[in-house]
This record gives sequence, structure tokens and C-alpha cells, in this order.
Amino acid sequence: MPLPWLVVFFPWVGAALLMALPRLRLAAAVNLGVSAVSLLLAVLLLGTPHGEQGWTRVDALNQPLVLLSAIIGLTTSVYSYGQVDAKGFDHWRLRAYHGAYQIFMGAQALALLADNMGVMWVAIEIATMASVTMVAVHGTPAAMEAAWKFFILCGVGIALALFGTVILYMAAQPVVGHGDNGLSWVALRAVAARCDAGLLNLAFVFLLVGYGTKAGLVPLHFWLPDAEAEGPVSISAVLSGLLLNAAMVAVLRAKTIVAANPEAIPPGPFLMALGLASVLLAAFALWRRRDARRLFAWSSIQHMGLAAFAFGLGGLGGTLAGLLHLLGHSLTKSAVFFGVGLATRLKGSQKIAAIGGLVTSHPALGWSLVVAIAAVAGMPPFALFASEFLLVGETASRFWWLALPLGLGLFIAVAAKVNVLQQLCLGDATPNAAGPPPGRLAFASTLGPIWVHLALAAVLGAALPTGGAALLAQAAEMLK
Repeated sequence: MPLPWLVVFFPWVGAALLMALPRLRLAAAVNLGVSAVSLLLAVLLLGTPHGEQGWTRVDALNQPLVLLSAIIGLTTSVYSYGQVDAKGFDHWRLRAYHGAYQIFMGAQALALLADNMGVMWVAIEIATMASVTMVAVHGTPAAMEAAWKFFILCGVGIALALFGTVILYMAAQPVVGHGDNGLSWVALRAVAARCDAGLLNLAFVFLLVGYGTKAGLVPLHFWLPDAEAEGPVSISAVLSGLLLNAAMVAVLRAKTIVAANPEAIPPGPFLMALGLASVLLAAFALWRRRDARRLFAWSSIQHMGLAAFAFGLGGLGGTLAGLLHLLGHSLTKSAVFFGVGLATRLKGSQKIAAIGGLVTSHPALGWSLVVAIAAVAGMPPFALFASEFLLVGETASRFWWLALPLGLGLFIAVAAKVNVLQQLCLGDATPNAAGPPPGRLAFASTLGPIWVHLALAAVLGAALPTGGAALLAQAAEMLK
């Protein structure tokens, strides 16, 4: 079996095994082992020559994203191993939780690796259904409502994306004929200049709105705050770090096809408009949130808006800023969710007012969360600072009139995150929840992943290795 397909199918084999394991600690350990092997496969994928492997294609865009997904998959499994005993799952919920997690990991890997737009659509739909299961796994009224909203809104989005995929195939059919080439991203890009420009324009609108729903872009973004606030912390980490990226990759694949037709409407302004709207709406919304996890879910909307704006801006600089932003956001946001998850367990509430003075009461967790929130706010030396600095510079040099609203959104969002940093971590400590406190395992399984993510984000922002920089530059050249 080719290595890309091993990356996809190994988590699914693990999911089948996990759904047969009712014992809590054994299932958590197997979940951790499957994630570790998946990371090894993703590392090996870096050495795979670029090219087609059936319905998959290895290229400079998906290699770093698959590796990032595997890293976050492993660290999230480590976090889950230390926290799952506090969930109170019965054996059915435990099987659903771990099984859906590995189904999700395999599906989002397939979405990143797929060369066929139809296969990509199926993979993102599988990942969505697995995510809905994980959001609903607690079975509380709030969790069920969040899962239902997730299912309905993303169902609308995926239906629109399917319609856009069909139109894209119709546009290519007169040129490439029937068969898989009509949905191959590489084949479509090669013949896009000879396709009907009107059909390409129509397809892109449906694909942008459809997959943009999955990416958390305005206007169908309302599922994201509920899903990331009510599901287990592990689903918040992988939703913000993985599913949003896979959906954005689908938009980018479609963008490059449409942009290759000189008679089609340039797709960049559409991405810039939705991205800027997402940034501004989320920036103001951050000031109205009283729930910590819901606040950082709105931060995900803001950061995906920044990435969409960067990709719409285009060019080598804008596209490189967008890619770096996706990587940096995934690492820092999941680190924040790990810290907030443990703080919520300590205090017995997700309310910001109930979580205070962590630096005083739990210094290791408090300072870790300080650094993580500073990183997700875009402070140096982390990757988001580098990507936002590059993005603002590119915007000011090419579209100076857009630099003001973009800068305003960034400033308001940073101020809101610094404000919540002070509330959560500094000041007087709030009382802990009644009952036995989390043990050493819970703290180790949280602090370790946080600092691994922060270290990687710092490397991306300040000391990106030559090989990594070359790979990102190659991906940016491919997408610009």
C-alpha cells in the first residue's frame, strides 16, 4: 500500500480496534499508540517524492499540514490520556469518543492528501460526522444543541460544496471528457484556461461558501463557538487545529483552478472580503464573551479570517503569510485549549470570572497559559507574529486602504486577548472546585503538550529551518 494511503487507513484500523475496547486506561493507551505511529508515518511522508498515488497526491502544500496534523493528533492524545478519567464516560461513550477521534484523524489526512475534489469532499464529510459525534459525546443538553447546530450548518455548507464540485466537473467535462480527470486538482488546473469561465465562477462561489462554512468564515460560522465550547477539550484542539485547515485547503485548491482561467472573475477579492469580515466580527465579539472556551473559539474565527485574507491577497508574500498563519494558529490555539481545559477542571467552571489568579494558585499552569495566550494574540517570537507582520506589510504595500480596517481588527483582537490573559492568570486566585484535585498525570499530560506546541511555534516564527522554509516557499509558489 502506498505511504499516503497508510497515513489515511492506519487511524481507521485503530478506530475499529478502539471501538472494541471498553476499558478506560487501555483504550486511552491504544489511542496514544495509534497517534504515535501516525506521526511516524507523517514524518516518513516528508521524504516521499511529490506526485500522484491513485486518488492522492503528495505535494509541498499537504506535506507540512499532514505532519502538523499528526503532531497535534499525538499531543491531543497525550492530553486526553491524562484527563479521560475525569469525563465519567460509560463504556459506550468511551468507545465512541476514541473511535470517532481516529476516524476524524484519518479523514482529515485524506482531505489534505486527496487530488480528487470528489474524494476531498467525502473525506471532509466523514471528518465532520466524526466531529459531531465527539461534540455530542457528553450527552448534556448544551452538548447536544451544539452538535445539532454543527450538523445542520455544516450540512448546509457541505451540500453547497457538493453542488460546486458538480459544477466544476461540468466545466471541465468538454475539455477532459468523462472520468477521474474531471475532478483531479492537477488536471483541472492544467486545462482551466480552456474551461467555461462562467461555470468556473459559479463553482467557486459555491465551493467558497460551502467549505468556508467548515473553515469558520462569515456568514455560516455560528456552529464553531458552540462546538468548541461544549465538546471535550480534545475536539476543540483538533477542530481549531485540523478541520479548519482541511476546509481552507479545499478552498485554495479551487482558487488555483479558477485563477488559471484569464476570463474568470479573480477569486482573491472574494476571499479577502470574507476574511476581513470574519476578522472584524470576531474582534468585536471577543469583548462580549464570558466563557473562556467560547472566547477562544471566536479567536479561531478571527485567525481563519486572517488566513483567508492573506490567501486572497495572493502573491508569494501573501500566500506565504497565510500558510505560516495556518501552522502557527493550529499550534498555539490547541495549546491554549489544553491549558483552559485543565483550568476548567480545577475551578469547576468555564466562566472567565471563575478562573482567576492561576499564576498564584497553580504557577506552572498559570505561566504556561500566559505564554500560550500571548502566542495566540500574535506576540513575538511566535509564528503568528511573523505571519501577521508579513501580512500587514504586504497589505500596506499593495492595498494601503485595506491596512486600516485590517490593523483595527488586529488591535481590537489583541487587546481583548491581553485582557482575558489578565483575568485568567493574574490577580487574586479564585477558589478551586470541590472534590479531589487533578493528580500529577493530569498536569504532566497538559503542560508537556502546551510547551511542545509553543516551542514549535517559536521555531516557526524565529528560526524556521532551511528545509521547512523551502517547503513553505514551494507551496506558496504553487498557490499564489
